[in-house]
Amino acid sequence: MSKYWIGVASEDHVKHGVTEGFCQLCHGKSSPLKKMKEEDWIIYYSPKESLNKKTPCQKFTAIGQILSSNIYQVEMFPGFQPYRMNVNFLDSITPVPLNKVSNSPLWQEYRSRLRFGHFEIPKELFFMISDLMTH
Repeated sequence: MSKYWIGVASEDHVKHGVTEGFCQLCHGKSSPLKKMKEEDWIIYYSPKESLNKKTPCQKFTAIGQILSSNIYQVEMFPGFQPYRMNVNFLDSITPVPLNKVSNSPLWQEYRSRLRFGHFEIPKELFFMISDLMTH
C-alpha cells in the first residue's frame, strides 16, 4: 500500500531533482529516504526559490512516485555525498501557492511539520494538493 509524503526543498533544488529524476531530502541525509518505499508518492513544497537567497516561493512545486527503494550516494563536490532515490516526476503540473491549501482543516494539522523537511501525510491531503497541481 502506497504512502504519501511531503518533502521540503528550495525550488531550484526541486527543479534539478525533477530534471535528473531523483529526490534528495534534508540536505542529503539517508534517514528520510529510508521511510519511503517503491510506489510511494511525494509532493515537494518549496519555501524559497533558491537555497542561497531569501526570495520566497511558498508553493508546492513537484509531484513524483518513488521508482525503487534503492538509496544511493553521489558526490556533488569533494566532501559532500548526499543520498538520493529515483523518482518518476509528473510532467504537467502547475505549482500551487501554499495559500490555496492553507485554509483546509486537513492541512492545518500538518503545516507545522514543514520545518522537519519531510513527513507523511494522509491520502486525502495528498489528493487535495495533487488535484490542484494537475488541473
